Amino acid sequence: MPCKTQRLRAARVLSEHGWLENAVLEIAADGKIAALLTGGDFDLDLGDNWLMPALIDSHVHGAAGFDTMDASSHALDEISMHFARFGVGAFLATTVTAPVPAITAALTEISRSRERGLPGAELLGSYLEGPYFTAKCCGAHPVQWMRSLDIGELQSWLDIAGDSLHTVALAPELAGSDEAIAWLRRKGVRVLIGHSDASYDQTLHALQAGAQGIVHCYNGMRGLHHRDPGVVGAGLTTDGCDVEMIADGHHVHPAAVKIALSCCGEERLLLITDAMRATGMSDGTYQLGEMQVNMQNGVVRTDVGGLAGSTLHLIDAVRHAQKWLGLPLERAWALASRNPARSLGLADLGSIAIGKKASLTLISPDLAVMGTWVQGRQVV
Repeated sequence: MPCKTQRLRAARVLSEHGWLENAVLEIAADGKIAALLTGGDFDLDLGDNWLMPALIDSHVHGAAGFDTMDASSHALDEISMHFARFGVGAFLATTVTAPVPAITAALTEISRSRERGLPGAELLGSYLEGPYFTAKCCGAHPVQWMRSLDIGELQSWLDIAGDSLHTVALAPELAGSDEAIAWLRRKGVRVLIGHSDASYDQTLHALQAGAQGIVHCYNGMRGLHHRDPGVVGAGLTTDGCDVEMIADGHHVHPAAVKIALSCCGEERLLLITDAMRATGMSDGTYQLGEMQVNMQNGVVRTDVGGLAGSTLHLIDAVRHAQKWLGLPLERAWALASRNPARSLGLADLGSIAIGKKASLTLISPDLAVMGTWVQGRQVV
């Protein structure tokens, strides 16, 4: 946290109510936004650059050679700093399907690191992606470690993670899914549907039971067919269903992203990266949980050729949304800031407004990241 009030002047500031030209943003000693003014005195001139609400990556495994499943404070520190260099101010550390001790260790370290604080992007908590999936849509999740849903085991994850357990992804065709979804929602945990071969009706039922969205739309799920709409069809056409999207050009064709936007509108579409430890690294072999994967030309695949996470940076997903969807910057940016903040229930993040956290991304007019502030503290 800053120890004194600081006033930043930028050529443009994207406020909650639109662009402000030649604006001054005042950060209070508690790291929150105290004022937004057009003109006036300032302490730091940011030149011709633009201040934006910090990006939020709500589904990400790792970067820079490190991964959530390393269960290491050093790994989370390095991931945090890497994300901050690319404009991310907050993230959910995401696990993969693995033996119970490996998941336990990861959730334990996430909880500890969240409590102590990280040097870069804020660690919002944990996202349990697996082991409650179906083998047919396993993706890069090892089938041998997939498990049946069990309330007792879910309670054990919650005991380990405490209030840092933010999201659980599951396949709703598994036995006991209704009970598990209802139980998790009562505990305040967000539930998403993923790595699932559920039918349209099963998916719709799960959404009506309390699940809030679908994991990386189109990937790891029963696709859309005109006689069998599947998970994709239910997710795209159900009001209130959040839809994660990996807009890297490899996981999803640009036209399919455009179709999703046409169905969802701009409120329900969430840009994510699903990035793993190879992000920001050179081509080669990497570990993703219990599995070895290979990256060539920036694309990560399993031995059988399936995609295994991404090497996408969220700022690039915003660029792609601008280009593919024909959106102005402020609307493309909202898909990676306002929307994840709303989906995660974080009223103090996602936009620039008085009283919110001063978590900010400074960009040049050509979208190069020039700096990142986290709760009023410049970290990059």
